Amino acid sequence: MSTHSIQTRDPDPAPIFAALGDRTRLSLVMKLSDGQTRSIAKLSADTEITRQAVTKHLRVLENAGLVSSSRVGRESQFALRPEPIAEIRSYLDEVSRQWDDALSRLRSFIEQ
Repeated sequence: MSTHSIQTRDPDPAPIFAALGDRTRLSLVMKLSDGQTRSIAKLSADTEITRQAVTKHLRVLENAGLVSSSRVGRESQFALRPEPIAEIRSYLDEVSRQWDDALSRLRSFIEQ
């Protein structure tokens, strides 16, 4: 079993999962996953949601560390930060290993 528990793992994955738990924010992450930066206008094009709503969702993603913003002229450009995605993938891999270990121990116990 791992030498550190999931509860004390840094950084805390909960804000990332919370940010990705919303369909609109997940859609924004998907749009940015090609590595291109986009403005709020481009991210809200072809959607039913307003630019103001997109802005609020992008702020949640930015606070969770999933996107970064920069000013280009009068517009803010947003880009995906893939590092937190890799961190939560690693977290999920660890949880999966722990469950596999627990199930293996249970199987061994039952078979005895």
